[in-house]
Amino acid sequence: MNDFLSPDEIEKLFERASDGNLPMETDRHQTGGRRARWLRTVDFTRPTKFSTDQERRLRRLLDAFCQSATTRLVAEHRLPVEFEVIDVQQLTWANAFALLPDNSVHATIATQPHESKMLLSAERALLCTALEGLLGGRAEDPIAERELSDLDLILVRRFIGTLVELMSGSWFDLAEVTLETDRIDTQSEAVQVAPGSEPTLVLTMEARLHRVTSTVALLVPFSAIDPVGAAFSRREEDEGRHDPSSKRALRAGLERVDVTVRAEVAQTTLTLEEILTLKPGDLVALDGRAGDDVTLWADRTPVHHARAGRHAGRRAVQLTTPVVPEP
Repeated sequence: MNDFLSPDEIEKLFERASDGNLPMETDRHQTGGRRARWLRTVDFTRPTKFSTDQERRLRRLLDAFCQSATTRLVAEHRLPVEFEVIDVQQLTWANAFALLPDNSVHATIATQPHESKMLLSAERALLCTALEGLLGGRAEDPIAERELSDLDLILVRRFIGTLVELMSGSWFDLAEVTLETDRIDTQSEAVQVAPGSEPTLVLTMEARLHRVTSTVALLVPFSAIDPVGAAFSRREEDEGRHDPSSKRALRAGLERVDVTVRAEVAQTTLTLEEILTLKPGDLVALDGRAGDDVTLWADRTPVHHARAGRHAGRRAVQLTTPVVPEP
């Protein structure tokens, strides 16, 4: 008995593996030596509620935010913070929130006018370093993490408020949605944004300030973009639909399309029985007067009225008036 797989069988195994259709590992003693049943593993922690277009547009919004945040924080707060998007993934809310570092500070973001919520989470090491900079500390001094006092939370709210304001501009330009900082929480147990099973897009950024490298995560539940989902789902081609050069190129391409043109004298309607009884010499009355003009059709669209005649030995029509479309 040959236990080796043929090349065709190996190729089928690779095709099934690429589709996620992997064999279930079972003990041959339990199955009596028979081949294991093929099953597809479904990971319910990886929802696919967000479309590819929505993921792409949200990432581009965050890329634009990273560029503007660096300039704004240096100009206003003298904080040379650099942001960069490093990961985007879909999870349930419970799994997404569980990935956040334990020492994070959470800012709940409210969207207006739809009153949905998102979450912006930053590691405490980044915030403590930013606080020292806001209070006049030196960049070369090592910064130790600490519990945030009430005064610290006021400065943290100002720092995060600047980030949310920058993010709000990009959201408003795309979907006419504004973002506002709702509350700041240092305890994970106090955060209430979305149900545990809510599909959530996690956009993770790397923040670099002096010698500190931390992560900042934006958690976007699907309910936050559902009211304006169409704004995040437009295709790339739609972005250039108002471009005059695109219109000219489209018109130039359509002008070269062949269209069948016919001249119709008149028309009538017959039953199938009447058509079957027709024979040479019969007269068929058309719905139109003998002196009426013919109608020139472009495919199935009437475009002009015309008079029938001939030109250079061929049948021809002379245009009289354009066809006025019915309201």
